[in-house]
Amino acid sequence: MSEVEFDLFVIGAGSGGVRAARMSANFGAKVGIAEEFRIGGTCVIRGCVPKKLLVYAAQYGTGFEEAKGYGWSADNVRFCWEGLIEAKDAEIERLSGLYRTNLHKSGVKIFEERAELLGDGRVQLMNSGQVIRAKKILIATGGTPRKLGFAGEELSISSNEVFNLQSLPKQILIAGGGYIACEFASIFAGLGVQTTLVYRKDFILRGFDMDLRKHIQTELIEQGVRVITNASVHQIAKQGDRLAVQLDTGQPLTVDQVMMALGRVGAVKGLGLSRAGVNRNDFGAIEVDDFGQTSAAGVFAVGDVTDRINLTPAAIREGAAFADSEFGNRRHSFDHKDVACAVFTQPPAGSVGLSEEDARNQFGKVDIYGEVFRPMRHTLSGRSESYLMKLVVRSSDQVVIGVHLVSDAAPEIIQIAAIAVKAGLTKQQWDETCAVHPTAAEELVLMRQKVEDYTGK
Repeated sequence: MSEVEFDLFVIGAGSGGVRAARMSANFGAKVGIAEEFRIGGTCVIRGCVPKKLLVYAAQYGTGFEEAKGYGWSADNVRFCWEGLIEAKDAEIERLSGLYRTNLHKSGVKIFEERAELLGDGRVQLMNSGQVIRAKKILIATGGTPRKLGFAGEELSISSNEVFNLQSLPKQILIAGGGYIACEFASIFAGLGVQTTLVYRKDFILRGFDMDLRKHIQTELIEQGVRVITNASVHQIAKQGDRLAVQLDTGQPLTVDQVMMALGRVGAVKGLGLSRAGVNRNDFGAIEVDDFGQTSAAGVFAVGDVTDRINLTPAAIREGAAFADSEFGNRRHSFDHKDVACAVFTQPPAGSVGLSEEDARNQFGKVDIYGEVFRPMRHTLSGRSESYLMKLVVRSSDQVVIGVHLVSDAAPEIIQIAAIAVKAGLTKQQWDETCAVHPTAAEELVLMRQKVEDYTGK
């Protein structure tokens, strides 16, 4: 079989790979892309999009209860998991189809099979056996759930399989303390499932500001999630139709389902990286420079497989910068500083810039402004939910270098706050901005009193 030649061949049709492929093709490059599963990648198929749909579903459950305080009566309310999953699947199929259509419109050749590196600018398609030769190769295979290898781990599910559960469990144990674990704990609790979250440290959401971590942990407990800290799953065994879980503390638990959410690692298995001379770091991710260049000439990588910022928008921007640099005659790299993120718990969190801990380590003296308050919406709803607003300000020049929020609109607010942080605006400029009343967000421009040792209380 003769080799097919491309200017660019992309392995992985997720958000980063698709953006790079389409832009490169629009610049005039001959582009091919290979995807072994479904077009759309983690975000569309088994990540951001289906998760957010489940978040919305869970919010309706608490919304019906809150509405009573405002005079509404919702009798005979029922929830159908099967109906939700069917609707979710239809939406994912629609979005995957759009990705496919847009690739075709851009002139990108799609190969729906696994691809592996052969080295020397060659890629082999594993179903057909066809060999591709490309001037440039881009790896955008994303991430895959981390496995630990303990006894009975095969009886659990991961964040990949959770979207395809045939029925809603009555009791679930979720192992992990990152945003995926916390979000699904909140989702299942909101859908009425008895939910237990097991985490090996004192506080969930490692890497976030400590006050935000404590606040979200408290809110999960208020939501009905049983949070067990300083513990890990030791083994899982079948017990009839249920699962017997033993923690490393010796504590036994019996549940219907166990979900392992211990983070994700780069999906590099079987790619032929060593054969092609592509180096990985100590955590198994592909090593790249600021422009996505790997240790192998002509081989690049973007997105979660590089384990820099594992967020869909970051992968898209990396893919776009790659296309601009390699085919668009505009060499630049994506700036990974001050990228906002959100955690879609109930209530959700938003964060951008430095945590208080990191800011103190980096700059020494910082000024902290913070408020914890009960939002106006809950004056009648009866819920005890509280919000958190926190600003981290560099003392030397009064620039706001960190914003950390917990509120129903935190993911929306943090997007705008990220613009201010990225622009380097000062606390005075925030203060000079007129508030929008009544909103939770107005607290961000009304905080005047510095808090020396902010504890979130």
